[in-house]
Amino acid sequence: MAPHSYMHVRESLLKARSFQTPVKSGPILIRSFVPLLSCTLIVSSVTAVGTAQSAAVEHAKSPVVIVITLDGFPARALKDPRLPMPVLRALASQGATADAMIPINPTVTWPNHTTIVTGVDASQHHVVANGLIDLPADGSPLRVEPWVQKDQLVHARTLYEAATEKGLTTAQVDWVAIYGARGVRWQFGERPDIHDQISQDLVAGGILRREDIEHFGENSSPAWRDEVWTDAAVDIIQHHTSNLLLLHLLQTDTIQHEYAPLTPAAYAAYAYADQCLGRVVEAVRDAGIADRTTFFVLSDHGFTTYTHTISPNVALVEQGLIHKDGLSNKGDVWVKAEGGAAELFIRNPARRAELLPKLKAYFSGLSGIQGVYTNAEARALGIPSEADTNQAPQLYLTAAGDYAFSDDLTGSLTRQNPPAGAHGYSNTMPDMQALFVASGTAVKPGVRLGTISNLRVAPTIAKILNVSLPDAEAAPLNEFLR
Repeated sequence: MAPHSYMHVRESLLKARSFQTPVKSGPILIRSFVPLLSCTLIVSSVTAVGTAQSAAVEHAKSPVVIVITLDGFPARALKDPRLPMPVLRALASQGATADAMIPINPTVTWPNHTTIVTGVDASQHHVVANGLIDLPADGSPLRVEPWVQKDQLVHARTLYEAATEKGLTTAQVDWVAIYGARGVRWQFGERPDIHDQISQDLVAGGILRREDIEHFGENSSPAWRDEVWTDAAVDIIQHHTSNLLLLHLLQTDTIQHEYAPLTPAAYAAYAYADQCLGRVVEAVRDAGIADRTTFFVLSDHGFTTYTHTISPNVALVEQGLIHKDGLSNKGDVWVKAEGGAAELFIRNPARRAELLPKLKAYFSGLSGIQGVYTNAEARALGIPSEADTNQAPQLYLTAAGDYAFSDDLTGSLTRQNPPAGAHGYSNTMPDMQALFVASGTAVKPGVRLGTISNLRVAPTIAKILNVSLPDAEAAPLNEFLR
């Protein structure tokens, strides 16, 4: 309790005593009761103040975990002694690093970000694309819808939900599969809301204009968006300290898709991501919370270079399974490409028994395709069962190295292209291995891990925060925890 609270109580009690009258009867009894009631209310008020202050003290002692994902950063890049990322290197030298972190299948952004906060793979959380795959009943092309409610998309318990239930505070900046999620106290999303507190902070601080937020994704560069997302994370750290902060930086992915990984453009993106990382670390120090903060710097997947593109829907058109219907296309079968993976949906259930073996045989014979799996076979890879969700494909295709899939309906089935970057391939592919660095108060320094699974990240964070994730599929990384 603050000193002025004691003085306030003393003065109030003295005033109450001066109004007291010996208890007699009738109106005098009421007059005697009023000071007593006043004293009771004052003491209750002081007790409430003390309780609130105690809660604030407890929050100030509670652990802080900051998860920063550098989208698509390949684990092998960290082995380059000329990698221009001094902040990441410093965190790695002072904490724990893995030679490689195995992502889940498909090696795509949203499925793996969801695993990082749930500890389960796609067979459990049901996220298999960068959003919800919409399957129109009329046979129209498949669409991926990112702006759907988290509870409609993610079918697993998350770290931020577990933390909120425990009374901890949570925040997210540009995290994915989190739209409309309950329990996220502070947020500045991929599509920020001008009415949220962090948006208001950035406008009030002169960092952004109102129109910048209202038209955030329009005509803006990935570098600017990463800068603003870092601004938002810094604001949360300095003014709204949360126990769990999830920050997703995206430019590394965007640049590698266009120019391929480990190219000069990619190295420039890595260096810029390190600057953003440095600002977050500096904000933690400036906020005076370094002694209770643990950082996890991760990537969701790696990246590889390809020079050949396969368009499975072109084959479906040639086989009459997709056809023109006026100005649009309709089909009994559609393929949704995800770079190094493709998901085939037989939309007409009456034809599945007939088409499944034929399509499996056809695509298995194509050059550039590494694997073709029925849904039953794909479950062993962590793909969900079609009995559990309509997000599960009837066939799951993986590309060989130097090949990637597209959604194109026209042109050649297979074509050459200038070098570009992709992910989505089998999670056993060396180029798909992801980054793992943990550093800070909960981490022993100098720990070198071998190859780990990203299924172990969420239970490790849960242990640091002392929250429960009973469905997590793997054990925490106890080998580096203090």
